[in-house]
Amino acid sequence: MTSLVLLRRQMVEIGRRLQQQSLIVAAEGNLSVRLGGHAFLVTPSGVGKGDLRVQDLLEIDAAGRCPRGRPTSEWPLHRRIYEARPDVVAICHAHPPWATAFAAAGRDLDGSLLTETAASLGRVPVCARAEPGTEAAAASVMPYVRNHDAVLLGSHGAVTVGRDLPAAFALLETVERLAQVTLLAAIARGEGGALPPGLS
Repeated sequence: MTSLVLLRRQMVEIGRRLQQQSLIVAAEGNLSVRLGGHAFLVTPSGVGKGDLRVQDLLEIDAAGRCPRGRPTSEWPLHRRIYEARPDVVAICHAHPPWATAFAAAGRDLDGSLLTETAASLGRVPVCARAEPGTEAAAASVMPYVRNHDAVLLGSHGAVTVGRDLPAAFALLETVERLAQVTLLAAIARGEGGALPPGLS
């Protein structure tokens, strides 16, 4: 079993990569890992993920009790996913720009567009828009997350799950690449529409 010390270092590293790759800005995004039983490791609220230190990470229980610090405001989303998916060990939520553009447009992503995502990813559905951090936002994901490891959050971002944090992060990277190629392929087919004024 991965030690808690290693998990903390891993979470700090992935937070740094999220920011380096512009998958988040400022204090956006959140990460969590199931520790076993009813315990979880989560990122704190209001801290840039690229600036995280191992001591910033917080332990929280399923009821949301956190002995110290202020955990991510998106804990209801993480909690509901862990309840619905006992197989999930880690969750990554971010605002990758290409994928978030599809989320804002209310458009699913079709993994069959690319050979490398056809079998591994499939469809990435978009759920209804809801206020982030609320039970309504958490509930909006439930119809999809039972059968999908990646979901777009309406006008918000994306959430991915995995057997560990590196797997959840890798899936987020894959979703972002799929979104980028989907839009570029549409433009290449002449389906992109007119460019905004000043860009033509």
